[in-house]
Amino acid sequence: MANATSNPPTYNLITIGNALIDLLAHTNEAYLAAQKEAFGMEKGSMNLVDEQRALALYDDMDKPIKMSGGSAGNTMACFASLGGKGAYIGKVANDSLGQTFAESLQMIGVHYDTKPLENAAPTGRCMILVTPDGERTMNTFLGAAVELTPDDIPEELISDAKVTYLEGYLYDPPQAMEAFIKAARIAHKAGRMVSLTLSDAFCVGRHREAFKDLVLHHVDILFANEDEIISLYEADTLDEALDSVEKECAIAAITRSEKGSIIINSGKRTHIAAEPVAAVVDTTGAGDAYAAGFLYGFTQNMSMAECGRIASIAAAEVISHMGPRPETALATLLDKKAA
Repeated sequence: MANATSNPPTYNLITIGNALIDLLAHTNEAYLAAQKEAFGMEKGSMNLVDEQRALALYDDMDKPIKMSGGSAGNTMACFASLGGKGAYIGKVANDSLGQTFAESLQMIGVHYDTKPLENAAPTGRCMILVTPDGERTMNTFLGAAVELTPDDIPEELISDAKVTYLEGYLYDPPQAMEAFIKAARIAHKAGRMVSLTLSDAFCVGRHREAFKDLVLHHVDILFANEDEIISLYEADTLDEALDSVEKECAIAAITRSEKGSIIINSGKRTHIAAEPVAAVVDTTGAGDAYAAGFLYGFTQNMSMAECGRIASIAAAEVISHMGPRPETALATLLDKKAA
């Protein structure tokens, strides 16, 4: 979709998403079962909650860990850890959590200057419950994140990035679709590329037709897991879904947990093995890290196989500990694997 441009971009990647603070804690299956019966909480999904419900869940959490999160924010943090130069767009409030979020990106060299929301909703936060099997169940109060509008999408910044990456979760706020379309049009006008992550099968269910239109007309690189891509095309099998996306998107990377991933490009399917991990502690951010690794390789003009290998290494690091952002510099892991 993108036309060639002679102007080298300042940034390899810009990500756009819900700017959130994550609150993570261990829980058990019995608690999730009780929450499902009372509130419809689905294990492994992202559930949108209001501020009152968020506070109630927080009160239930056992010694929660606080850290900056949000899917696209996590992707950018991993991308920076690999050595990529990037920028982030997402809305926080002018409060202490918003300041924490901004500083967490700026400290790792990510450009972030989205104007904070004044005298309105607080910075969004996500209560993440992690069961003994490492599965994460997210309960998100979007707060200020819903106030991201097309006015927050700067043309000069988008035009100056090799790839603009859109977070599917951001489709839940009402003005996000307009912001996404604006960003995609700016990027393609400048000869750049656009990427989208579907984020969550329930999110796909809420916005299926809008996502399909976005993929067909505005997206060059699509990220999804097996459940999400099957849901998008309402397919009966993964192969059927892959056949559909192959016709509509230049590149698609489909993750399959321990089965690795499949990358589709120009009619060719490349199968990538999952990177071994001693123990799965917390799957929060696995897809975010995978996208970061793939896009790092892609923006460095690597092969699809090498992009997938880096993606798998990044995802394996993130699921080996609590939290969605790397604890070990991902660039050093690549050096060790290459040695």
